[in-house]
Amino acid sequence: MLKDVTLGQYFPGTTVVHRLDPRTKILLVVLYIVALFCAKTWLAYLLVGVCLAAAIAVARIRLSAMLKGLKPLIFIVLLTGLLNLFYGRGEPIAQFWIFKITREGIENAIFMVLRIIMLVMGTFMLTYTTSPIMLTYGLELLMKPLKVLKVPVHELAMMMSMALRLIPTLIEETDKIISAQKARGAEFDTGNLIQKAKAMLPILIPLFLSSFRRADELATAMEARCYHGGEGRTRLNVLHMAARDVLALCLGAALVAAVVVLSKFGL
Repeated sequence: MLKDVTLGQYFPGTTVVHRLDPRTKILLVVLYIVALFCAKTWLAYLLVGVCLAAAIAVARIRLSAMLKGLKPLIFIVLLTGLLNLFYGRGEPIAQFWIFKITREGIENAIFMVLRIIMLVMGTFMLTYTTSPIMLTYGLELLMKPLKVLKVPVHELAMMMSMALRLIPTLIEETDKIISAQKARGAEFDTGNLIQKAKAMLPILIPLFLSSFRRADELATAMEARCYHGGEGRTRLNVLHMAARDVLALCLGAALVAAVVVLSKFGL
């Protein structure tokens, strides 16, 4: 299951999506999320889904990679859909005890499941098509106005990017620790809840120690390279907005406007 977590991975490529400015892709993800949360009708969700499918096709990201990243979230998605199934008004289709299932409840459950799935897949597109270095640079430039408020923009962007980049590393480390403990006879799937929690200690302790060791090694490596934050730093490649970036942002804004109109008039 841990190997199915693909958040933070980057798939190199030369497609139009890969060549977009990282600032553009971050803003597009924000617009996509806004459109997704504004969607209230089937046609609005269909429009958002078509745009997501088009982006995946243009970026040449395998659908299997997207579905693989959704596997660890199946329980959360199903639980969310089940809970929303009982939140609806109108004539009940089925009822037992204090729970009732209505047509509105079924629609709410389907919409919520679609929203979570498309939200996760849309955010995956950002990390799949943007390298950690460019993602850091884009975040830093977008948060640059906060420097007026004495906010350490460069340091925040660096921490966010490093945390995102280390997710696959920590998942791989966890998988190795679990395999090593199982080889020593450890059992993680037997016993009650308390026993299962205690069985996690042989995993958590080595994982924390490994994380602290990696953080210390990373800090030492950065100091050895004379890293002292963002002050006075220059870039080999300076980002510039191109025509494709403006066009992509216009399409993102048009998507939000179309979804709002469709949802407002109930189409």
